[in-house]
Amino acid sequence: MELTNIKFNEAGLVPAIVQDYETRQVLMMAWMNKEALKLTLDTKKATFYSRSRQSLWIKGESSGNTQSVVSVDYDCDGDTLLVQVIPAGPACHTGNTACFYRNLITNEDLDSGNVEILRNLTNLIADRKVNPVEGSYTNYLFEKGVDKICKKIGEESAETIIAAKNNDPQELACEASDLIYHLLVLLNNQNVDLEDIFKELTKRHK
Repeated sequence: MELTNIKFNEAGLVPAIVQDYETRQVLMMAWMNKEALKLTLDTKKATFYSRSRQSLWIKGESSGNTQSVVSVDYDCDGDTLLVQVIPAGPACHTGNTACFYRNLITNEDLDSGNVEILRNLTNLIADRKVNPVEGSYTNYLFEKGVDKICKKIGEESAETIIAAKNNDPQELACEASDLIYHLLVLLNNQNVDLEDIFKELTKRHK
């Protein structure tokens, strides 16, 4: 495989930014030489070049925290790679999900969250099912079962429609949030993973 569009530096290396395919979180930065890149493309396993050891290394070969490669893109100059992966564990040797876990600044005016909120809420709902908490509304729904959950979805759907008819953006946001929460509870109760929804939605815009 010819890699004529990739510009390796004087040491024969190119920086690779590794991003979680599902969450879009930037996980780490590492280096690849031509052999590491070819192996990554051929095996679909993130493979890098260690400058300190001067040897190739497959991410997770010793820790088990492997990274399955979904795609490899290169920037407009051809001197930086973006590797999207599905990780099997933390990317950082410290045990953190990503190497970028220390913060210099956060603009509170803009930090309103992102799609990761859905995953966090989904994980919290799943944890409540396994580790019930006294007084938890989520556990109450699980205890009552699918009929109760579906009834709540019906109620929240109606309230969402009313909010839209009232032309009240704030009310609509609140009611839509209630609807999404109850839908996530239903998905968990019926053993449907959020990833299954993402896969179906992806098909809709192809």
